[in-house]
Amino acid sequence: MTTTVDYERNMVLATKTYDVVGTRPIRHDGTDKVTGRALYGADYDTAGLLHGHIVRSPHAHANIRNVDTSKAEALEGVLAVVTHADFTGDADGLVDMGEGAPTSLKWLRDNVLASDKALYRGHAIAGVAAVNPHIAEEAASLIEIDYEVLPPVITVEQAMADGAPILHADLKTKELGEETDNVSNVADHFQHKKGDTAKGFAEADVIVEREYRAKTVHQGYIEPHNATALWNADGRVHVWCSTQGAFAVRDAMAQLLELPESQIRVTPMEIGGGFGGKIPIYLEPVAALLSRKSGRTVKIVMTRADVFEASGPTCGSWSRVKIGAKNDGTITAAEVELAFEAGAYPGSPVPAGAQCALAPYDIENGTVDGYDVVVNKPKTAAYRAPGAPNAAFAVEQAVDEVAQKLGMDPIELRLKNAAKEGTRRVDGPVFGRVGLVETLEAMRDHPHYNAPLGENQGRGVAVGFWFNIGFHSAVDLAVNGDGTVNLTEGSTDIGGSRASIAMQAAEVLGIPAEDVHPSVVDTDSIGYTFLTGGSRTTFATGWAAYEAAQSVKRQMIERAATIWDVDVDSVQMEKGVISSATDPELSMTFKELAGQLAGTGGGISASESVNPQSFGGSFAGNIVDLEVDPETGKTDVVRFTAVQDVGKAIHPSYVEGQMQGGSVQGIGWALNEEYYMNNDGGMDNSTLLDYRMPTSLDLPMIDTVIVEVANPGHPYGVRGVGEANIVPPTPAVANAIQSATGNRLFETPMNPVAIVAAQENGS
Repeated sequence: MTTTVDYERNMVLATKTYDVVGTRPIRHDGTDKVTGRALYGADYDTAGLLHGHIVRSPHAHANIRNVDTSKAEALEGVLAVVTHADFTGDADGLVDMGEGAPTSLKWLRDNVLASDKALYRGHAIAGVAAVNPHIAEEAASLIEIDYEVLPPVITVEQAMADGAPILHADLKTKELGEETDNVSNVADHFQHKKGDTAKGFAEADVIVEREYRAKTVHQGYIEPHNATALWNADGRVHVWCSTQGAFAVRDAMAQLLELPESQIRVTPMEIGGGFGGKIPIYLEPVAALLSRKSGRTVKIVMTRADVFEASGPTCGSWSRVKIGAKNDGTITAAEVELAFEAGAYPGSPVPAGAQCALAPYDIENGTVDGYDVVVNKPKTAAYRAPGAPNAAFAVEQAVDEVAQKLGMDPIELRLKNAAKEGTRRVDGPVFGRVGLVETLEAMRDHPHYNAPLGENQGRGVAVGFWFNIGFHSAVDLAVNGDGTVNLTEGSTDIGGSRASIAMQAAEVLGIPAEDVHPSVVDTDSIGYTFLTGGSRTTFATGWAAYEAAQSVKRQMIERAATIWDVDVDSVQMEKGVISSATDPELSMTFKELAGQLAGTGGGISASESVNPQSFGGSFAGNIVDLEVDPETGKTDVVRFTAVQDVGKAIHPSYVEGQMQGGSVQGIGWALNEEYYMNNDGGMDNSTLLDYRMPTSLDLPMIDTVIVEVANPGHPYGVRGVGEANIVPPTPAVANAIQSATGNRLFETPMNPVAIVAAQENGS
């Protein structure tokens, strides 16, 4: 159902004190995961399992003249070899993987197995299946591919330059919503506009205009991509994989393989991190095609180099920001240009970045231009608030410069211009109840903000926004005779959502969270559920659990009325106790009633499917203290405070963990992480040894401040937590470096080499 919202009622619910919501029970899947019993995608095994291997392009840009698989097919132990030619039918149409705008079916096919062109180093060309991984790898080495190597473009500036090599001869630029005949590497140029920026800049006393660049980075999940498939003799395709969206995999596979959705069953295994990067499909169709040819189950697991070179990182970007303000701090105008890498095929996160760029500010005059640009890198994938960190890295530094020029405290400047309920964003929507002001006030009043700094230390602040999403979720509940409840859901659990969803059902039923047993099931066993992403899972699937629990509660009341032979309107259920308003002797607990269900009419269950349209965005802010060695440029983060409006913290420990995790990833992006590309378009640091992610040894304890400004569009006030917290760290770190050194850096990563260079150049 499409959920309707009673805002007044929900605000009452959201501000209540609860018995389960807001507590910290042990997560339901914790024991299995810490003891190693939980099964991840690469753990899948079955009789007769074959092992697959992917042949990948060594070139970043090349025409594929010919693929000869005969030697591989002749190798003993090889049971199947597939190429793009094994896809049948035409490739017309669009595929929606839940990452924003749908993508072309042809481009998705070509990304899974390239047809006529390799567009990045690591691009999949062919797949083999053999009786063991060693034979599969040997067979892959026997496949002969004739390439015509072409010059690559690896940044948006190279790709947009006059005379740049063209990746797609049929890609024509869409200009401000209109189709053109201009063949280029720019897939789309769009603009958001509010007011008159020329008028606004004319009113400004101070103007800051700068350019910024952010390097390509990876989500850095520990578990590599994997997929196992069986194309059964009955025509059904069974898939086991690590994914953030089992239904997205099912639906995309149906289009790629030209099968009805009902012919595909996807079982999501436990997932070892995703952060958006486990939404796309890479291996699943290849494993299925190999299974069809071999008649056996086929499993493929990426190497770490494959993960870096052939799965979707987030985008590198170029940005320009111009901001004007009056002497009293009022921002009068802002212009933002964002050019984001899409990777090999259109579809960068620039639309989301454009929505978030100026969202924290109530600006009368603003424009945001976005450019979606293809480059010779892997097709970009979502990464925690995709696009928003790139935009914030630029905007939040420019805002800090404005504060410096005006001699204003940077938090006070932000407070003066903060978006609030009723503010119209530059991209159009009007904010409902949001908590940016409360977040900024919590930052301003925090002891960290006024603590003394040491020698060579600087302090930076920044804020960020993520709009959050709703969409379809389904939950089934069934009451057991011992008073426990089985909860079945379709949302992959990445960050503790089994617990947060179970807790919302438990709160309605008045039973402990531990008495709700959540299970994530396959696509045959639950109603359609959108992917785990967009900060939607605790919000939307939790809402489905809430509605299902309400149904169970009504049925329990009706059953008690039947047992007692009283009017159902006289029976109530509060805090897990069912009682009669007309007879105080008639009372029993949820558990006691559950024990009588079998003999009084049978079991009680409920299924609910929701499609919330009233999701509420989240704001986050950071205070960071950073020490810079003046001789080497080495940085140490000495103190870090993350503040976020979460609406309502269902499980505060997991909320804090999400805030800390996003902060750490943002710090890594700011200081160390990058795709280090060579002139041939290859990545030279495609290992976890060379791709430098921060560890616990590199960071202080991340302090967290949970702000709860209830979202009236949810029964418990939930906003969604997982993404806004990665947005402010990159500019907050940049502002801290400027504070410590007097030099502002305009490109990530801001590593020692960059800091020393800035000191030498006096930037």
